[in-house]
Order: sequence, then C-alpha cells, then structure tokens
Amino acid sequence: MGKSLREACKLYILFELKNFLTRIIAAPIEDEDDKIVGGYECRKNSVPYQVSLNAGYHFCGASLISSTWVVSAAHCYKSRVQVRLGEHNIAVNEGTEQFINSAKVIRHPRYSSRNLDNDIMLIKLSNPATLNNYVRTVSLPSSCASSGTRCLISGWGNTSSNYPDRLRCLDAPILSDSSCRSSYPGQITSNMFCAGFLEGGKDSCQGDSGGPVVCNGQLQGVVSWGYGCAQRNKPGVYAKVCNYNSWIRSTMSSN
Repeated sequence: MGKSLREACKLYILFELKNFLTRIIAAPIEDEDDKIVGGYECRKNSVPYQVSLNAGYHFCGASLISSTWVVSAAHCYKSRVQVRLGEHNIAVNEGTEQFINSAKVIRHPRYSSRNLDNDIMLIKLSNPATLNNYVRTVSLPSSCASSGTRCLISGWGNTSSNYPDRLRCLDAPILSDSSCRSSYPGQITSNMFCAGFLEGGKDSCQGDSGGPVVCNGQLQGVVSWGYGCAQRNKPGVYAKVCNYNSWIRSTMSSN
C-alpha cells in the first residue's frame, strides 16, 4: 500500500472514530442508570412539563408543549414510545403519573444522524394529557435567548452515583457562540447552542437526551449531545428550539 493511501486510510479511520464517539455520547441510554452530573434533586413536581420516554425502561427525556404534543431529540427516535408525565421518582408509582402511548413520532425532516443537526422530534399523544398541578405545558420561545441567560436543565441522566431515580435539576448559563464553537471546532451549526460551565463538573449526560432547557419560562433547548459529560471545555450542546417554532406549529396543525 502506498504512503498516500495509508495516510488517507488513517484520516478516514480518525474521522469515523470521531463521529462514532459523538454518536455514543448522544445515544439514549439502554439500561444504565441515568442522572444529571453536578446538579441537585429537583423539588418534587416543580418541573411539571418534564417527560420520561419509556420503552420498558426510561431512555430519554422530553417536554410537554400542549395537551397532545411532546418535544424531544430526534436521536431518541423509536417508532412507538410510552410518554410518562407527572414523574419524579421513576422507580416507584407516586400516584401523580400519567402514562400515554404515542400516536405519531415525527423527526425533523432535515435531521442528520452524522452531525446531529436539526436534532428535534415531535411526539403526538394517543390521548390528551390531563393538565393539573403535576402535569403542565411549557411555552415555546418568543425569541432566541442571549448568551449569559440562566436556564434550568432537568432529567434523569447519568451522575457519578447510581441512586436515587429522582428527577435532577441543573442551573446553567447559555454560553457565547464563540465559546461554543471553540469547544467543538467545525461541529456547531446555527441550530445548536452550548450551555453549562467551561470549567466542567456540571452537565447533562446520557439519559437526559431530549429533555428541556428552560430559560425564563420558555423552552429554549433540547438536550442533544456533548463530548463526555461535565468535562473541562466540553459543555453540553442543545438543539436551538427558537429556530423550529414554525416547523413545530405547522407539524402540530397538520397532524
């Protein structure tokens, strides 16, 4: 094999390895424990729009945006899922839950599994959710949030410990586009933003995927991907919901 061919093969292998590692971080969990890193246990039922997507196990988060529609990440796609609302401790029945099967699962038509661009998905419920103190909707954004905005990220994603199975919260700022792009050169599209702490220690993680990033009462982000979890200079990356308002509304009205 010639030297140039060997070099080309090496570059190809490195490129595919990078894509594989990115997909591993973004993948929904299958059977591992799943909690936010460096956060705190949410006050019970204080995040009433939080959804657990279940396929016999919790595998991704989501957000309730109307009585019949949920937003999640496209990389969490399964053709049929059970949407679990009103959850806090997903290991026990607390009497506040509503379990509703999906009627339709619709990924964004331009979703790319290679670079996770347009990593957003809508799920239509087979029956409307009953809205109450434990189950409520979150508003779509009226405009995009600016860097420095403080947001609440929530989910049942990986932590350094295995228990409990209670919903975790993390308060984190939106980072500047320049910080985001310098953390992930060539990987950030206009449909993504970073949030968290460049020093590391606090982040969303596997199993949080698809879950909400809520800033000033509006759903600004969907947990999408990152390199590892809570690593220095590798903040979490989120789908920018404000770019999808028209797609979300038109999809809901036509389905």
